[in-house]
Amino acid sequence: MYQLLIVDDEPMIIDGVKRLIDWKSYGFSRIESALNFHEAVEKAVELRPDIALFDVCIDDARGYDIIEKLNVLEIPTSYVMMSGYDEFEFVRKSFLRGVKDYILKPIDAVKLKQIIERLIVEDLKGTLEGRMPKDKNIDPILNVEYSSLSNLTNKVILIVKGEFSKNINLKIIADKFKMNSTYLGQIFIKETGMKFSEYLMSYRLTVAKERIETTSEKIASIAYGVGYLNLNYFYIHFKDYFGYSPGNLRRYEENVVNNYL
Repeated sequence: MYQLLIVDDEPMIIDGVKRLIDWKSYGFSRIESALNFHEAVEKAVELRPDIALFDVCIDDARGYDIIEKLNVLEIPTSYVMMSGYDEFEFVRKSFLRGVKDYILKPIDAVKLKQIIERLIVEDLKGTLEGRMPKDKNIDPILNVEYSSLSNLTNKVILIVKGEFSKNINLKIIADKFKMNSTYLGQIFIKETGMKFSEYLMSYRLTVAKERIETTSEKIASIAYGVGYLNLNYFYIHFKDYFGYSPGNLRRYEENVVNNYL
């Protein structure tokens, strides 16, 4: 069972994070919180949390400075930084302290789940077996049950789900497992029938399609949000994959809503 520490100087934020996802279903048996620098250090030393969520600004302190202190004390924790500021300098200083990920407020439950799932698998060497409902135990791209795939392939897929918006490739993932990328690619193809790059593209496009259908976010923003830095490539890949353009899908969804109203 895992231990979680939430550090924020706003009690309402802490309560919100506690309720945002079902921590117990992920194996967290104990959740503690801290409101300031000294309390955070004391709780971390006592709890030795597996995962800790830190706000960037905690009173007059910075969350990453507290983490630096805990690193000196050799507390073996995976840190995630929370912030209401999309500031590069905050991000840079956080990752220099060994922070594993960074999430903006207001915290999105789906994004938080993806981060926690990735940390459980990668850092804590755990599994997510039995956590997902039966109807969600099917991979949306491969259309097979995750239980039919090896633990290694499931870990690769989980990393894709957590980091698809970033600049990732098979070599980066292979390095995480200290494996040869060619060998890992061969295993992935053998089990899934797809190249890793094909799976990554399919997952990104599937997420983009869902966001176009369910949000009013600009298509360009959606493209960048799923990892496409070149908008033209996004339009080309999207149309080749689904048979229609992102713009046509958006217009169709708008017409459906207008007719319903």
